[in-house]
Amino acid sequence: MSQTSGNKVGLMMLGFFLAFGMVLTALILSGTIEKVKLSNQTIRVKGYAEMEIKSDLGIWRGSFSAFSPILTGAYDKLESDLSKILTYLESHGIKRDVVDVSSVNTFVRYKYNEKGIRTNIRLGYSLNQTITVKSDNVELIKKISNESTSLIREGVELESYSPDYYFTKINDLKIEMLGKATRDAKLRAEQLASNSDSEVGKLRSATQGVFQITPLHSTEISDYGRYDLGTIDKSIKAVVTIDYSIK
Repeated sequence: MSQTSGNKVGLMMLGFFLAFGMVLTALILSGTIEKVKLSNQTIRVKGYAEMEIKSDLGIWRGSFSAFSPILTGAYDKLESDLSKILTYLESHGIKRDVVDVSSVNTFVRYKYNEKGIRTNIRLGYSLNQTITVKSDNVELIKKISNESTSLIREGVELESYSPDYYFTKINDLKIEMLGKATRDAKLRAEQLASNSDSEVGKLRSATQGVFQITPLHSTEISDYGRYDLGTIDKSIKAVVTIDYSIK
């Protein structure tokens, strides 16, 4: 074999080994990249928990007013009306020492002309006060609010506001609710993973959403949270967003 032929054979062998090495390297790298991709795969799920609760604090507010051409006359009327309101509350089991009575607000009322412009003619004095009643007996607060219109028949110019109903033990439920929401998220993740022949791995991250307190059977929610005050029976809802690794 001539030297030229030997060189050609050597070059061919070298080219073969180089090509084989490149293919082998590509296979190894592609497998490594695939493993890296799989190890970085995650699944994001939301977990929910809901519980029925009953308000444990009720607050009722009302305002009443009196008018008279004479300041002392308006004050006497206001004082008489306050006495009637306190008697009404006591008849429902509300003691005087738990009733918050505001200071008296005084306004001078002037006459307006036919063009709607206020004149300097003084018509009299308008006085008003507000009362606030708080009780853990929320049903009693509801009853007081509903029946307060009976005071109008006694000549009391009363404006009764809708009661506010609070649940004061929400902090006691937060840990329990978050635990339920987290377990719900895990179940959702496992269901989704099983549908794609995968398994749920470690928890990567978790975010707590805002708590929602809504009327029973309500679907209303808010990004900033919702706190229903208008109903005695409510639902508390918790949401968590969790990322799990997939293997």
